[in-house]
Amino acid sequence: MSLNTAFLLMAQYNGKAIIPLDEVRRDFFSHLTLPKFLRKLSSGDIALPLMPIETSQKCAKGVHLQDLADYLDKRRQMAQREFSRMSGWKKQM
Repeated sequence: MSLNTAFLLMAQYNGKAIIPLDEVRRDFFSHLTLPKFLRKLSSGDIALPLMPIETSQKCAKGVHLQDLADYLDKRRQMAQREFSRMSGWKKQM
């Protein structure tokens, strides 16, 4: 069974296209403070595009739902490859 990550995120975030940064951090990076999360995003340690809502430096920032879905799907693929490598398990098609 294949679930669409973007569809599930739409349900989780009530159809928001842009998810506020503090909600993304709370739900997926709760081990990081907001400043540390921002540093990791800015440095590329977390490969997730940060989207300012307007041009002001002090404006609200968020993550586009599709970017978050793509990030989570990539992390899942990495985890599956690591699991397969460590266990010798091959996915049955």
